[in-house]
Amino acid sequence: MVLASPRPDFNEEQAVGLADASFGVLADSSRNLGSERDQTFLLLAPDAVPVAVMKVSNAAEDPAILDMEALAVLHIGRVDPELPVAVPRAAPDSSAPQDPTTRRVAVEGDGGTHWVRIYDVLPGGARTEASELSDEAIIAWGETSARLTRALRGFFHPSMQRTMPWDVQHALTCRPMLADVRDPELRGIVADVLDRFEEVVIPVWPSLRAQAVHGDLTLDNVLLDERGFISGIIDFGDMSHSALAADLAPVLDSLAVGRQGVELYRAARLLLDGYQRVTPLEPVELDLLGDLWAARCAVTVAISSWRSARGLEDADFAERYNPVSLATLETFLATGWQALPAELGGAGMRVPDADLVVRRSQVMGPALEALSYEAPIQMVSARGVWMTDVDDVTYLDAYNNVPCVGHTHPRVVEAIARQARVLNTNMRYLHTSVVELAERLVAECGGDLDTVMFVNSGSEANDLAWRMAVAFTGNTGGLCTDFAYHGISEPIAALSPECWGPEGKPTHVETWMPQDHYRGEHLGTEDFAAALENLSLRGLAPAATILDGVVTSDGFRDLDPTHVQALVRMTREAGGLWIADEVQGGHGRTGDAMWSYQRTGIQPDFVTLGKPMGNGHPVAAVITRREIAEQFARGTVFFSTFGGNPVSVAAAHAVLDVLADEHVLPRTQAAGDALRHAVRHLKETFPVIGDVRGMGLANGIELVTDPTSKEPHPRLASAVKEGMRQRQVLVGTCGRHGNVLKVRPPLAFTVEEVPQFVDALCGSLSDSIDA
Repeated sequence: MVLASPRPDFNEEQAVGLADASFGVLADSSRNLGSERDQTFLLLAPDAVPVAVMKVSNAAEDPAILDMEALAVLHIGRVDPELPVAVPRAAPDSSAPQDPTTRRVAVEGDGGTHWVRIYDVLPGGARTEASELSDEAIIAWGETSARLTRALRGFFHPSMQRTMPWDVQHALTCRPMLADVRDPELRGIVADVLDRFEEVVIPVWPSLRAQAVHGDLTLDNVLLDERGFISGIIDFGDMSHSALAADLAPVLDSLAVGRQGVELYRAARLLLDGYQRVTPLEPVELDLLGDLWAARCAVTVAISSWRSARGLEDADFAERYNPVSLATLETFLATGWQALPAELGGAGMRVPDADLVVRRSQVMGPALEALSYEAPIQMVSARGVWMTDVDDVTYLDAYNNVPCVGHTHPRVVEAIARQARVLNTNMRYLHTSVVELAERLVAECGGDLDTVMFVNSGSEANDLAWRMAVAFTGNTGGLCTDFAYHGISEPIAALSPECWGPEGKPTHVETWMPQDHYRGEHLGTEDFAAALENLSLRGLAPAATILDGVVTSDGFRDLDPTHVQALVRMTREAGGLWIADEVQGGHGRTGDAMWSYQRTGIQPDFVTLGKPMGNGHPVAAVITRREIAEQFARGTVFFSTFGGNPVSVAAAHAVLDVLADEHVLPRTQAAGDALRHAVRHLKETFPVIGDVRGMGLANGIELVTDPTSKEPHPRLASAVKEGMRQRQVLVGTCGRHGNVLKVRPPLAFTVEEVPQFVDALCGSLSDSIDA
């Protein structure tokens, strides 16, 4: 083992002769630069001018390792020529410079055969204090480290597959060395770190990204310019095939010198920022990074103590980093292993926080809508139609429509991340993707809807549509359904009766009751005509009527197409425009059309889209006619600072792509049909199920006291919602009386999830009725 073999013992005068004899390098003198297991000399011309660097290998070193190093730096030079790596010179008589054996020459010494390599002198200084590096230099270190790893990822050599204690994947080989750690407290800490490494890291190791890595990009192995930036990478002696994340451990460890506590973590995060500008780390890598760093500290203590005990190095020199390693490990222990990943940008293991509800109330105030359940859920992750809480309980999500094509859909996530790494700016600059998205939306709507304006949310979209309607018509009246919700801005909150306070209906707004086929009520247009008449009696004409095409907040009402067509006609005859609010019903939710208004055969004046458009990313839009936009432009210039930004637009493109590629609409239609069919079969067993209605994956299950009176049963609906949550299925409630179960899952919901939904509903109904 090289670490157990004494270093070469050539003196500085001998070094001058070796350089001449092996590579014909003429030097006047040399200076021993020191090394752990080799010898390194700076060769000097008269007046101490550097002419070259010479390395003399340990006699125990396998020459294949040296060849691997030579091939690696040549590979790096081809992949990233700007990386300042030290390349060994080819021997003067070499005719095959790509042959690594020509870049080393054998010499004999007291310990046996050594290999001499000669390097050009790279610019920069050969030491500095890590604590003196600027933030900019730390970030640059991270970037250079990532570039080096990226340049090596296509390289392989059989000699990389070796067991080296300095490589943290082999940290457990250091256990026998612990007996040489003189300080019992430090010995115990290191032993605990190695135990944790075996328990936490080893099981996950095979799943980590692995490749050729430098293995030791520390202050001892680089040259720095006057700014502290790396100007030369001078030692590849610790190369191996290892986990990509493990290559960061020595870098972090080296820059930790002189830093503790908050400052230690701050510097680490800056370095990781630089690294991830080039190579983003995976969640599991970020979560394990603290353990890998701790293992590097443990390895440092173990190896240095072992070498010191055997007289391979002067004790003070060998153990010079042990106090730093101890300080770092003490910082980790003070933080706690569970909290450590978060300090380094990871998520780590989330634990229940009993005070979180109180803290939420204290900082977010009383106006915020209450949490969904009596025992609130602290969610930590989600995928598709499944959400997982802090206790590792997984729920079927039959409620959340915003992650339209499924929670954390990989197409959308990657589109966001990919674009965020390149450019995110506003629409005062040209970028192709926003124009292409507008063209796609226009094509999806058809007709004379030819103009798209981008904002950040459904509320903003509806707000903008309302402003444009007022500007185009000159009218100020508004109409909406009896219990609608369309947004939170002041103009749109006025058109959202679900959120009206004690003051009730605004004076410029009228509502109408949507069709109720279950009770045979409001089937004609009389309610709507009365609303128009009431506006007229106050001297108001409608600027717009706004309708959510699946009538979510009113309890998912089924609207006849001819009925909606009549309402549109009456609105226009009264001088108003029609806003089709597609925030909840759009993007294929009905299964038979991209937009819910298309089911009714109407042509609206506005189509408004919200965050489902970007699977939850803040992107929304108004689609309208050019003449309406032109009238609006005569009175104002519209601009949304980051509406239509490239990252949000990338998410919106990805959602449209997924809808097409996964055939989401027919899948949604099939899932909705299966769901309604299965629930309707329960009505005989549970007469409290008054009506099951909807389209695609926009569905309401209305609960009543009995099928004869059809009296709404909000208490039962609330109890069933809680019961389904206990059975790990999430639903909501809606309707003016809160007696309709809101079943509006991500469109990743399929027929396969229907049985779990129905079982949870059955169990909850049974328990709630019995109670």
